[in-house]
Amino acid sequence: MDKMHFTFSDTIAGYVSSAGDPKQGTFGLTTSDGREFLVKLTDATYAEGIRNLNEPFQNPGVPIADLLGPGRFLFAYGVFYPEGGDHSFEAKHIVVVGDGPGDWRFEQPEWWINQVRGLAEFYMNAQFPDGVIDYANYRTQLTLEGQKIPSTRQETDTISRMVYGFASAYLLLGDDRYLEAAEKGTEYLRDHLRAIDEHEETVYWYHAADVAGAHERKIFASENGDDLDAIPAYEQIYALAGPVQTYRATGDPRILSDAQMTINLFDRYFIDKEKGGYFSHVDPVTMDPRAESLTHNRARKNWNSVGDHAPAYLINLWLATGDQRYADMLTYCADQIVTHFPDYEHSPFVNEKFLEDWSPDHETPLQKNRAIVGHNLKIAWNLMRIQHLHPDERYVGLARKIAEVVPDVGRDRQRGGWYDMVERELQPGEDFHRLIWHDRKAWWQQEQGILAFLILAGSLKEADHLRLARESAAFYNAWFPDNDSGGVYFNVLASGIPYLLGTERLKGSHSMSGYHSFELCYLASVYTNLLLTKQPMDFHFKPQPGALKDNILRVQPDILPPGSVRIDAVWLNDALYANFDAEAMTVTLPPPQPEPALPHLLQTRPRWAGDPRQLSLSAPQELNIRVRIVPAGLSFASDLDVDDGVASLTMKGVLDDVAAPAFRQELTRAIGTAPKRLVLHLEKVQSMSAQCARVFMFVQKNLGVDADVYVVGAGEAVRQTLQDVGALDGATVQDTYEAVSLAGAGAGR
Repeated sequence: MDKMHFTFSDTIAGYVSSAGDPKQGTFGLTTSDGREFLVKLTDATYAEGIRNLNEPFQNPGVPIADLLGPGRFLFAYGVFYPEGGDHSFEAKHIVVVGDGPGDWRFEQPEWWINQVRGLAEFYMNAQFPDGVIDYANYRTQLTLEGQKIPSTRQETDTISRMVYGFASAYLLLGDDRYLEAAEKGTEYLRDHLRAIDEHEETVYWYHAADVAGAHERKIFASENGDDLDAIPAYEQIYALAGPVQTYRATGDPRILSDAQMTINLFDRYFIDKEKGGYFSHVDPVTMDPRAESLTHNRARKNWNSVGDHAPAYLINLWLATGDQRYADMLTYCADQIVTHFPDYEHSPFVNEKFLEDWSPDHETPLQKNRAIVGHNLKIAWNLMRIQHLHPDERYVGLARKIAEVVPDVGRDRQRGGWYDMVERELQPGEDFHRLIWHDRKAWWQQEQGILAFLILAGSLKEADHLRLARESAAFYNAWFPDNDSGGVYFNVLASGIPYLLGTERLKGSHSMSGYHSFELCYLASVYTNLLLTKQPMDFHFKPQPGALKDNILRVQPDILPPGSVRIDAVWLNDALYANFDAEAMTVTLPPPQPEPALPHLLQTRPRWAGDPRQLSLSAPQELNIRVRIVPAGLSFASDLDVDDGVASLTMKGVLDDVAAPAFRQELTRAIGTAPKRLVLHLEKVQSMSAQCARVFMFVQKNLGVDADVYVVGAGEAVRQTLQDVGALDGATVQDTYEAVSLAGAGAGR
């Protein structure tokens, strides 16, 4: 058989192993699994730096040869030529992921936070182009460019996933528009797509509704192919994703009630009280998981019905309430997974579908004896989260096992990224687990790989986990953000080139909305900043006065390793607030102000809702809470205030080499406001390293040429360190800040 005697284009992801031969224009590139390629540059080759969503082209600013330092990770896309009994490779496009070896740009503190802003704006403009947030106009399907596809269909889970995205954006950014979108979406779900059985104390959620003007028809059972005419557990699970994330921000007791009664639904109809776990489907009329009408879904269990509770809503519900009921349900689900899913005698992948007695089901019409790579990674990620709540050697053992075996069989070791569905078992003569439909890579499976290895790296501190987290994040950030139209692509080809056919061309569909991409940004920022690079983070909440039990706001961003983070500071309505427990990660809110009438109604109505009957009543006090969470043992803290052209950055603690990246980020944030005056308050800085002093000197290049710099309150040693590196040249040094008008700035130099 001919040995591929034709050209083809492809990508190599790897680490520069040698600068090669400058005369020949070549360099060595070694893949993650240790294979080396000789890459040839041509006069048509161009390079760029990895760029965040909605960023312009990132010109490296230096010749390509200067980018090829040994150990630097990059992507090279080009053409393979069959020559000399082998294939030579000429690169056409190079993407570098940082400023040099060991630098990964997406580990900057604001990277994922800025990406979530870009996502939120894309979906805000797509669903509410006139700026009016009205979910009556929400539509499930969106084009590549973010245009609605004419349809009457509104799917519950896609609305809920969109709500999750807006709620997450609010938690990270504090933009009230995003919270309004989350609250209105939650209200729309409750009003149009929720059914309550008061007798059974259960809530269930419709699959969808068809809306045409004032006419609305609810669709009770699923119309998704494999779930047709059944109620799948995963649709009920994801109906809670957005509302529960909104509950974390607002504490709306109506959301908590819905969540409690939906869990009652699971415990009433889906749970198998004899053999454990949750059935995957019930009949929409009898609510019986064993009904003959369910055909291939009769008396079945699967990953979604057992494992998806945790990431979709249950972890967030526990974070918001601390309720033991939800902790017990998390460990119950984790116990089912570690007991029934592993199958390492037969396959490097877990089983995902089961009969009632937990026998593996390898005969389902779609999945058969196949593995979804992302589900394996999702198990590792969520077992580590639950492990932090309820330590169990079985949880961390299975997470480690997945992290050990799946990268060799579910990851693209040539180009980077994670595959989709593969055969669970090798057949005689096969070296690769066969891909089922294609070798394309879906955005959500990349999310699972990134988060799994980030939390493993942050928890277990193993170098291989960190390497795989970085390589996974590099592939996603290099190829998935759509910098032309906004949002992220559904699928890319194996090489990273976008795949834009059929429903995979869409940015909104039954399968894609605002969940996985936002969840990735939210948790990647948490794991990277708080567990790996040790940077502080701010989170935003707007709890309804009097709504939370005992007036306790719980602010832990995820179930992180015990003792790994603490609260550093809290602001209530922009004023520092001291009533918090730093280690327990709770804020005790002030008691609500008494209302002259209808207090319960006032406290539970959405803050954006108007009611003419209440216009004469005073509204309850609005609680805007900003919480700064820092890694335990962090040696410094900062606060930025911008007012009338003056950016005042206050630092306290120890500015050592470890603090240098965060110090640089805070200075960059201050300078990013384009101030006419930068005031650096150092009264409470105990010491400063030369590296931090050089950071201060370096970032000033981004200040406007007319801007003034003030250094205030620096102790003798700190002032000397700044002086030694020349960082005080051109700055006004003061013991105490003597504000002068901007017109007179610089007069004291």
